[in-house]
Amino acid sequence: MENKEKTYRIIVSGGGTGGHIYPAIAVANDLGKEFSGCEILFVGAKGKMEMQKVPEAGYKIIGLNIAGLQRRLTSKNLLFPFKAIKSLFGAFKILRSFKPDIIIGFGGYASAPMLYAATRMKKPTVIQEQNSHAGITNKMLSKKVDKICVSYEGMEKYFPKEKIVLTGNPVRKSIVEARNKRVNGLEYYGLDPKKKTLLILGGSLGARTINESILNKLDEISQAGIQMVWQCGKFYFKEMLERAADKLGNGLVLTEFISDMDLAYGVADVVISRAGALSISELCLIGKPVIFVPSPNVAEDHQTKNAMALVDKKAARIIKDVDAKENLVPESIQLISDQNACKLLGENIKLMAKPNAVDDIVKEVKSLMVK
Repeated sequence: MENKEKTYRIIVSGGGTGGHIYPAIAVANDLGKEFSGCEILFVGAKGKMEMQKVPEAGYKIIGLNIAGLQRRLTSKNLLFPFKAIKSLFGAFKILRSFKPDIIIGFGGYASAPMLYAATRMKKPTVIQEQNSHAGITNKMLSKKVDKICVSYEGMEKYFPKEKIVLTGNPVRKSIVEARNKRVNGLEYYGLDPKKKTLLILGGSLGARTINESILNKLDEISQAGIQMVWQCGKFYFKEMLERAADKLGNGLVLTEFISDMDLAYGVADVVISRAGALSISELCLIGKPVIFVPSPNVAEDHQTKNAMALVDKKAARIIKDVDAKENLVPESIQLISDQNACKLLGENIKLMAKPNAVDDIVKEVKSLMVK
């Protein structure tokens, strides 16, 4: 039974990419409403984007000095054991100081030491696995944590069946409203309501292959009468700005990062996207036709597995990264011109949405925290 007098203390750990950060913030926001006056502390990795995005969302964050193992031979790997041990001591120190009632892990470098330390101290723990192919850290933690919230069926091949709860991935509340924001979005981006709009997303950090694929065929897109909102990522923004300078403003909106995703989704007729877990969850909710270009630079090719879970149900299309420069734009033009194909993909992807993910995860957290 909930203790009305108690001030609950919650640690949320995760980061590295928007795919880990935004679900964590979405759940934290809901926990703040469920437990009025609760104290929420984020734990991330020093130097990663959570150290900026979490404070912007109004939460305190502590950074651990941790980084992942590089998959290629590099001197940075020599420092990994020392950073791992230091971050583990840091995690124990945070737990002793903050005295949380529960720790929730959303993936990213900081989650591993934080959740491991929490299980050693017998604290209630929840992890959220966003992908259809479980990461090595969550697989190791699964034997010790109390609950595992997953986004795909069939995850018992990675985790103890009795701990699994199928919740889906948490999505920002504003995304749910995206379908009703076409008019607002067109006005915001200064686009022509009579033209079809292509939304290009390379993830929060951008994607070289997608950017090059679009850049090389800008004329073909323009000649097809298609306008674009193109998020190219902060690492590529200056270069893309220079190389596409003569096309800007004429049905082309180029941006480093899209913060108002509801407006961007609202104007989109077709979306080109990497196949990160958060992107897929958002796209299922908005019900827009999508072409996935899975990143080849992720562990165990999990983005391809994520995308194929939709492609196999005729809920999306896929183009391999190696084929994108040649095929991505022609495929996009063909799809955006085929109203029936767009309708079918949009209807099928929407069937895979899990709009109550945030509420369901909070419910599991509450079941462990409130006795």
